[in-house]
Amino acid sequence: MNGMTAEIRLNRLRTVIDALEYPIERADAREELSDVTLLYADGRESLAAVVDRSNDEVFRSMEDLEAAVFGNVPVEAVGEPGQSDGDA
Repeated sequence: MNGMTAEIRLNRLRTVIDALEYPIERADAREELSDVTLLYADGRESLAAVVDRSNDEVFRSMEDLEAAVFGNVPVEAVGEPGQSDGDA
């Protein structure tokens, strides 16, 4: 994010990852997102750390990266199963 430190909630994730060029390798995504912190209801975590937990070596699209992030955040971070604080 070009030297800007950002703190975002999960429902704002697309505003950050949309700026990346795809396909992007996991290591490159981790580096690009190293200055972004995800804010959870019960804490915070580096977005780069979440990306690093993914098993994907390459994200072919923003949707791939978004799915990887949502699949690797703590369950408590996204609330109750089936609920979303997304784009409603």
